Amino acid sequence: MAVVTPRVFVSHLAGTAVFDPHGDQVGRLRDLVALLRVGDRPPRLLGVVVEVISRRRIFVPMTRVSGVESGQIIITGVVNMRRFEQRTSETLVLGELLDRRVRLVDTGEEVTVLDIGITQLPARRDWEIDKVFVRKGKGGALRRKGEVLTVEWSAVTGFSLEEHGQGAESLLATFEQLRPADLAGVLHHLSAKRRAEVAAALDDDRLADVLEELPEDDQVEIIGKLKEERAADVLEAMDPDDAADLLSELPEEEKERLLALMRPEEAADVRRLMSYEERTAGGLMTTEPIVLRPDATVADALARVRDPDLSPALAAQVYVCRPPDETPTGKYLGVVHFQRLLRDPPFTLVSSIADTDLPALPPDTPLPEVTSYLAAYNMVAAPVVDESGALLGAVTVDDVLDHLLPDDWREDGLHGAAPAGLTGGQPLGEGGHGR
Repeated sequence: MAVVTPRVFVSHLAGTAVFDPHGDQVGRLRDLVALLRVGDRPPRLLGVVVEVISRRRIFVPMTRVSGVESGQIIITGVVNMRRFEQRTSETLVLGELLDRRVRLVDTGEEVTVLDIGITQLPARRDWEIDKVFVRKGKGGALRRKGEVLTVEWSAVTGFSLEEHGQGAESLLATFEQLRPADLAGVLHHLSAKRRAEVAAALDDDRLADVLEELPEDDQVEIIGKLKEERAADVLEAMDPDDAADLLSELPEEEKERLLALMRPEEAADVRRLMSYEERTAGGLMTTEPIVLRPDATVADALARVRDPDLSPALAAQVYVCRPPDETPTGKYLGVVHFQRLLRDPPFTLVSSIADTDLPALPPDTPLPEVTSYLAAYNMVAAPVVDESGALLGAVTVDDVLDHLLPDDWREDGLHGAAPAGLTGGQPLGEGGHGR
């Protein structure tokens, strides 16, 4: 007697680990691909979108999925490692069905889709969508009021292959724990319309963090669809060097309008960065390193390093300078590494333990020399100092890597060997779905 797989709701599957039959993790589930059918026939699941270790997203047909549950997904056999590309006839369950506004067939009442239930057909490998979890009343998925109920797929109407004007709240709720780089990957693979909806729903700081991780084309597209006042706010929330890079990609008139809407001190930092050549220390640096006066103590330095908004590279060291404390500072005196801060008493003056022998970089230092500097001195960041000895900023290793990697590295991810269980096969397919 065949065992029927219990019903699973797709929100529980988002980000679920995907394993091969040997128990080795090959990636994580990012979406499910469905084929909507004519009338009220339940949609058939064609496969799943898996983000493998290299951050490439591939398509795995449902015929290769041997187990689905909220804790894990098991795939069997070999699959095609070609990058997943959505076809016009396909619908992404997480990306396009959640939070859709649909109507109950019996009453015509408008409801919001909160979740989708899938089940495996008895004695077959086929899966289909059979249940829809909805909330009555106006408002999106984050609204807490309104009756909720689970209905058959045939009991609702309003789904179609075309995207409707549904909000992005369910998608945001599903991926709210993702790191900015991972959320950027999600946005990149959405349609332009859906991407704009999600971007509009993110708060300024979150959107700024995500924009910094997106390819330039996506950055320009998203910032261009925001209202100019909000676009200026988001640019202010970005690291100045990333904001400068983004603005450099915009037409001159649009760039000047946005700079004029930014706070003068923020705009000044960005304009200063834009004055340097892109692939130089000045063009790569951030203008917001940790700057301390000579009379600051180790305790003061550690308090600044604890700032959760700082990147690890910026938090790795502090720069000792004469006032003023904002870049460009007074005379640059030296750098103190985080490890040294941990070895000295809290009352120790940072000026007494600063590394004064480490050379600083002029702003016109070309990228290859910046790279050599970081490698030679085993540094994760380097001070950039002008002719007068003032600290202009710091170049961090992550920004250097951004410019050393191929232009499309965010698209392709790491080009390593395929994970275990995903190599050596010919393109597989179900109904023409070899990818």
